[in-house]
Formats: sequence, C-alpha cells, structure tokens
Amino acid sequence: MATHDFPIHAITTRTGLTFQAWIEGPADGPLVLMLHGYPQSRHTWRAQLPALAAAGYRVVAPDQRGYSPGARPDPANLDHYAYAHLISDAFDIAAACGHADRRFHVVGHDWGGQVAWGVADRHPERLASLTILSRPHPSAFVRAFQAADGDQKHRSRHHRAFLDPKTGPMMLEDGARRLRARLAEAGVPPEAVDLYVSVLGTPEALEGALAWYRANQGLKASLGAIRVPTLYLWGDADHSVSRAAAEGTAEFVAGPYRFVTLPGAGHFSTDEMPERINALLLEHLAAHPA
Repeated sequence: MATHDFPIHAITTRTGLTFQAWIEGPADGPLVLMLHGYPQSRHTWRAQLPALAAAGYRVVAPDQRGYSPGARPDPANLDHYAYAHLISDAFDIAAACGHADRRFHVVGHDWGGQVAWGVADRHPERLASLTILSRPHPSAFVRAFQAADGDQKHRSRHHRAFLDPKTGPMMLEDGARRLRARLAEAGVPPEAVDLYVSVLGTPEALEGALAWYRANQGLKASLGAIRVPTLYLWGDADHSVSRAAAEGTAEFVAGPYRFVTLPGAGHFSTDEMPERINALLLEHLAAHPA
C-alpha cells in the first residue's frame, strides 16, 4: 500500500459535521490527533501514519473544517470559521473516536498548530502531549509580527492577499497553477503537490480553507502559558516563521518544553524530512504516555 492509499473514514461529530479522515493503528491504542495546515490536507501526515500506527498508536488525521465536504459550513458566514469552532472540532473528533473522557496526544502543523495551541490552552487536562510544527505560540507570533524589524510582518504578507475575494479563483486558474507553484517553490515534491490539490483544488474547498484567515485576521488569540508537555519543531529555512517568533515561543510554555531546530528545513517539514519528524514524534509521545 502506498503511503497515501489509506482508507478514508467518515467521522461524524455531535455538531452533525462529517470529517473525512485517515485512521490507522490499533483501536485500543493511545489516540494521536494530527491536524494539518494550509494549503495542505490529511496527506501532510502520510509518512507519519504508518510509523505511529506500527508503534501502537491510534492515529487520526482528518481533513479539517472547510476541507472536508461534509464539514464545510458556508464560508460566506465567517462565524462558522471562528477560532473557537476550530478548537471545538478537535475535541469533537476525539470524542467521536472514543476519547470523550480520555487523554490524547495532539500534533499540529501551520494552521493545525494554531488550533493545537488553543486545544492545549483550553483543556490541558485532556492532553498527554502537544507537538507543534512551524507555528509559534500565538503570543510569540504577535510579538514578532509587531517588532520594529518587520521580519515576521514581511513573512506573513500573504495573509493580506487571502482576504481578497479574488484570491481563491486566481489560485485555481490554469489547473491551480499558482497554488501548485507556491507549494513547489517551498520544497514540496510533485506527488505531494498533487495530493494537496486533490483536496483543495475546488472553489468550495479553497474558499473554506481561506475562511480560516478571513475569520481570524492576524492570527491573534488570547492564550495563557501552555502547561502540556510540548515539542516544538521549526525549520531554520521556514519562509513563514521568523527565528524571533520561533525562539520566543519558549516564554509561553510553562510545562515541559523541547524546542528542536531542523537545519535546512522549510515550512513543510513532513514533506522534506519525514523520517526525522517520525523519530522526534515517537520519542516525544513515548516520553509522555496517555
């Protein structure tokens, strides 16, 4: 079986939303909920699923709100994509997978990392561990964004374009040429680009994904110090996240914390160095059992 040929499962939550997801590993294994970012999908984790499942974990990787056809409330109403709803989705998916009152692990990349920080902040007692790829703690991000050097502001300049209603149609022109180019330029291999576009390559899906930015402008969030054992992975060639934002994250984690710099890695580290990510993940999960 190729790493992207896992069966697709339907997870229907208490809200009536149905998320398409990959689910691998023993049914009684500790749950690891894996949250992708933009412009990606469950395919972000295609190399992690088999490794974690083989280690005995129950791994759930959903296409998130707006990305899953059955979990796509009207993106014209941005209230549907408020940060609180994105966080609730994570708990609802865990509950639908049998972990309504059991601790679990959360792994998040990019926007999935932003959600994962919120999950850890809202109910730290529900998590055994937190792993974040790329996305700094929201408070560290805002501080870096407002810094006089303008570095993080420059790296985040694409956020403003996502607010323009013309952006979605433009990105999908000519077989999603611009979307494909953005991923390829960031080091994502051609096969992976095809996988991500297979989910995001329709106007409905892309508008749902862009609604995350439009509903949560500035990526600001009022979070406290994170008390969950946290592993934060940042590539020093990440075009979206400055060193100041990444290194500043330590100030906003009060629990056990490990910051790992990935030399030469860009924003999409699971595509660039999957085996290194697997090793770090397995070490962190084992150190903080559920």
